[in-house]
Amino acid sequence: MREVAFSPPGLSIDGASFLSCLATILELPATALPELSDDADPTADLTLQGWLGAREIGIVPVADAKEFAWPGPWIARVRSRERGERRAVVMYGRSPSGVVWDPAGGGEVDPSEIEDGFVLAAEDIALALPTRAEPSAADGAVEELWLAGSAGEPGRSLEAAMVTPGEGLEGDRYPAGRGTFASPRPGSALTLIEAEVCESFEPPLRADEHRRNVVTRGIRLNGLVGREFAIGRVRCVGVRLCEPCATLERYTQRTILRPLVHRGGLRADVLDRDEIRVGDPIAVRR
Repeated sequence: MREVAFSPPGLSIDGASFLSCLATILELPATALPELSDDADPTADLTLQGWLGAREIGIVPVADAKEFAWPGPWIARVRSRERGERRAVVMYGRSPSGVVWDPAGGGEVDPSEIEDGFVLAAEDIALALPTRAEPSAADGAVEELWLAGSAGEPGRSLEAAMVTPGEGLEGDRYPAGRGTFASPRPGSALTLIEAEVCESFEPPLRADEHRRNVVTRGIRLNGLVGREFAIGRVRCVGVRLCEPCATLERYTQRTILRPLVHRGGLRADVLDRDEIRVGDPIAVRR
């Protein structure tokens, strides 16, 4: 996403911020969006709906926006108790979502302030499937191994750990059923993140902040979705990106949700019961 601020004269905060959120999610300049024909409710604006329809996109309302969570971007309209004005923000992340872009700069959003929500959806999803990243041209290595015995428990650094198909990292919270999310499920055996991403933060992102099992170096993890790779002797398969959610920010005193969008690492399953170790090579099976 590319954040877009937009405040044309004569447009309410509600309308301007909603257009900013649309432009941000669609990665378009604000000038590419149409003018609203009725600023009373941008979600019901016929001009905007027609403009989106020409691009085979619809705005789908969320039934219970206060409880809604989505692994991608969606729009929430909130009304702060202090200011009283309604504005739109971009939300991101599953269980729960958090604010990643607030074009009106209204400050922290409490879930109770969310009035409604909307998802931008392709009219025919088969024609709008995202393209996968290319597999990494270089192999990598395991730089760190971490596990936590239960949700919220500090991580423990390891030199080696056993992994089991259908379960995951021995001693970790998810095989034991003590994690934040349901387990086991596809992609819950291992979570990986690139050391290069961690080092892009100042100070670098710690294990207790990113909560991933394996810190890698030298390999682009986004290109492993849907592909088989090996960590040492263990065959693995990338299932999906490990996108961030607001839960991560509960463990930190800084904003990490937005900077980790599409950079949060990889969720993978393991195909062999064996040991993985710090220093093991990570090789894409080409």
